[in-house]
Amino acid sequence: MPFRSALSGINVAGNDLKVIGHNVANASTTGFKGSRAEFVDVYANAAEGSTANAIGSGVRLAAVSQQFGQGNIGYTDNKLDLAINGRGFFILDDNGGRAYSRNGIFSVDREGWVVNSSDQKLVMSETDAKGNLTGGVGPLRVDKSNISPKPSSVIEVGVNVDSGQDRPLSVPFDPNTPSSFNHSTSLTLYDSLGVEHLSTIYFVKGEQPNSWEVYTTVDGKDVKGGLQPPYSPDMVGFDGAGRLESINGVPIPPGKINYPDYITETGSAPMKMSIDLMGATPSTQYGGKFDVNALVQNGYTTGRVISVDVDETGYITTRYSNGQSRQLGMVSLADFANVQGLRQLGDSAWAESFASGSPLVGNPGSGTVGLIQPGSLEDSNVDLTGELVKMIIAQRNFQASAQVVRTADTVTQTIINIR
Repeated sequence: MPFRSALSGINVAGNDLKVIGHNVANASTTGFKGSRAEFVDVYANAAEGSTANAIGSGVRLAAVSQQFGQGNIGYTDNKLDLAINGRGFFILDDNGGRAYSRNGIFSVDREGWVVNSSDQKLVMSETDAKGNLTGGVGPLRVDKSNISPKPSSVIEVGVNVDSGQDRPLSVPFDPNTPSSFNHSTSLTLYDSLGVEHLSTIYFVKGEQPNSWEVYTTVDGKDVKGGLQPPYSPDMVGFDGAGRLESINGVPIPPGKINYPDYITETGSAPMKMSIDLMGATPSTQYGGKFDVNALVQNGYTTGRVISVDVDETGYITTRYSNGQSRQLGMVSLADFANVQGLRQLGDSAWAESFASGSPLVGNPGSGTVGLIQPGSLEDSNVDLTGELVKMIIAQRNFQASAQVVRTADTVTQTIINIR
């Protein structure tokens, strides 16, 4: 009688419904990959040559395989939400072990580790101070300590002084007398403690053609040490085409004015400064108004971490309140020769197995792994409409197998009742 076959049909239909129910339940789970039940028919072992008319013994569950197709990617407001566009898995440090996931919901814990909801740490490829990959791999930790200040040492100045102006009548130069100079510009400098100092650079038309006097003050004091007029200028010369020609009688290049150590009143180390008039934007003397085309310095104050950013190539950058940034490393991704062989751990994570093969670790966009989309998350790849259709089919299969049991029972009762 077909009870055994019908019972196997009921069992596999029930398993199919379990798989479908699991998919439906995780239709909104970030990074979830749906599964499908795979079935094969069953035949009893028979002697050779007697299988042509063999009647099967039902069906059995051969495998439940996950489908690793790409899920939709949606944008979020969290910079540490990461999505993988393409193949690959995030590598997670699980107390020294390794887990792999497509769920990119990460945050920074109180110790600075970048972790997921299971306290597994995101693994990165480490970089040196210049952002070059070192080959080391380890958990990502954000250093929350303040960045040390950097004292200003070079001021890059690119100006155009008006060749048509006359030498001021109010001489000698006095920073408190506007009529004693032609032009001025100011910027903020930083000492070794990160304290701000206001520096002003003054330009006075020289007595000789194409010559200008340059005076520099910090906090109102002449950097050359003078406290009262007359101040000692630096002489800057231009050629007939308006190009910078000399500084203090020295032909260009190098084009820098080097100052003696400036002693601050904050207790910082002496400031060693120079003004570079031949930087990326050289200073000129053309006819026309005074223009400041470049005015930058290389120092900064202390800063605290305000954000952690990840770009599509996986580079992780910390940004500080003083405008500086530092690269911490690069997010590592792993791929496998046989992703179907991965062992499921739950919590949207997998572990390698003999069937999956060893992980192939690479940088985003290299090899077989995809790119990272920061501020995004990958949705579940479950097609809810398709799962509902499968549910109807599984229900019909269950009902049909149950009907076979009922029919077989009726036939059996008929045989029993024969007299």
